[in-house]
Amino acid sequence: MARTIKHFSLHRIARTELRVVADVEAGALPLIEVEEAVIRGYAQGGLWPHRWVTLFILRDLQPLIRQLRPVADPSSLSSSGRSLPTGAAAALDDRPVVNVYDLADPAGCHVFVNRQAMEKEGYWDDPLAIRALLAHEHAHPLAENETINSSRCLQLDLSLEDPQQDAYDPSTVVLKEPLDGLRWPGDRHEKVHRLLTLLADKLCLYAPREVFANEMTIRCGFGKALLHLDRHNVASASRSVAGREELSQQLAGEVTQGNLTSTAADVLLLIGDLKGYLDLALEVVSFYRTGWESEARELESALETAVFPYLEPQVIRAYAALRELYSALRANLRPSDFRAWGEGVLSVLTEVLAEKGLRMHFRLRMANAG
Repeated sequence: MARTIKHFSLHRIARTELRVVADVEAGALPLIEVEEAVIRGYAQGGLWPHRWVTLFILRDLQPLIRQLRPVADPSSLSSSGRSLPTGAAAALDDRPVVNVYDLADPAGCHVFVNRQAMEKEGYWDDPLAIRALLAHEHAHPLAENETINSSRCLQLDLSLEDPQQDAYDPSTVVLKEPLDGLRWPGDRHEKVHRLLTLLADKLCLYAPREVFANEMTIRCGFGKALLHLDRHNVASASRSVAGREELSQQLAGEVTQGNLTSTAADVLLLIGDLKGYLDLALEVVSFYRTGWESEARELESALETAVFPYLEPQVIRAYAALRELYSALRANLRPSDFRAWGEGVLSVLTEVLAEKGLRMHFRLRMANAG
């Protein structure tokens, strides 16, 4: 269905042409003012590479998703810079802001604002949160480095079945035998595989882009806005713990009805915890890396008080291990070095899942290699 354009305008900021296209009316003008301020802030720091920016303010990101789905290799279209994993295009519709840029041409970029997701997360009427979101997305092309490029050279293969290998493969972590009773219907098995693939991809291959973009955001003068955003997100995480109890009760009901074993229910609850809270390490560690230690400790203190006590203990250990790995991440990793670092990240996931009886196997290989 065609979208009706409600707003179109051109602006000149710091020798950059800002083109605005919106299919919403209310709230567009304040957001444009924030985008202008963000461009001005980066330009004053001397790092701004763009001559033009197109800002799309949309009800949702379905127009972008429709463009990405038929593209075999959207590396020149997406800030992810490589082929999107299965399900990732649809997941874009949950992101509040996306920056689409061409790695080969820094002349401009396209920033997509998702009003539906912004309202859902409570950002739409919060100018400081919007400032952080836009600054973070604009930091992506500025933060490009050898490590990020190496992450694009690798492909993640993940399986939940025993590969029955005859020879030892050091890129595959094989853990203890699964606990008795880990069974679920085939459709749920496929969903678990999809969720874990997206989670592993985010925490391993995409993580450097988030870490370095957050770091760039802070170093370029947007640290207070990013801290405000992360305070908001930690508060949202604490509120979401109530929903976790509802999930726990639903899974217990399925066990009672014979649809799941208790072991499978425990695994599903753990996966929900990992998916919902582990990526907070990407936010906190950037403050540590830039010397904002008191701010990082503030965020972690809130997590330790209002979130972690209500999660599976494996999640807290995984969070701490990932924080250390992200803290040690260097900007000059070649593909072989990045592969070794990434295997450390994936081992964290395999170990905590194995404690609940789920064996996850992974392989990091060069993209387009067999």
